[in-house]
Amino acid sequence: MKNVEHIGIAVKNFDEANSLYSKLLGVEAYKTEFVASENVNTSFFKVGQTKIELLEGVTPDSAISKFIEKRGEGIHHIAIEVDDILAEMERLKSEGFTLLNELPKRGADNKLVCFVHPKSANGVLVELTQEAR
Repeated sequence: MKNVEHIGIAVKNFDEANSLYSKLLGVEAYKTEFVASENVNTSFFKVGQTKIELLEGVTPDSAISKFIEKRGEGIHHIAIEVDDILAEMERLKSEGFTLLNELPKRGADNKLVCFVHPKSANGVLVELTQEAR
């Protein structure tokens, strides 16, 4: 594992959250993107070496909308950058972790992603992320 790639924050109102985080961090989002596979709007802010990702569910059945309904707005996941996502997935499975997907899928910001079930990681949703080649 290389480093914490980003911290994902679930938000109810995308425009308001982007405005708030622009003021809070003193920078504008460098990228916004709709991820159709997850039914979410995303935006990214860079703070030093770390990125903050805001996520807004656009349908009531999206994972982000369900998360907010159950837990409210706040930290949704921590993304860890890896060199070889397939190898890391195999390593984690062999260590007894439960993965939420069998194969990496396309995520925001030109990444391949896989999620580790929160029950396997003390209640934290961990996202493995690798630059898509």
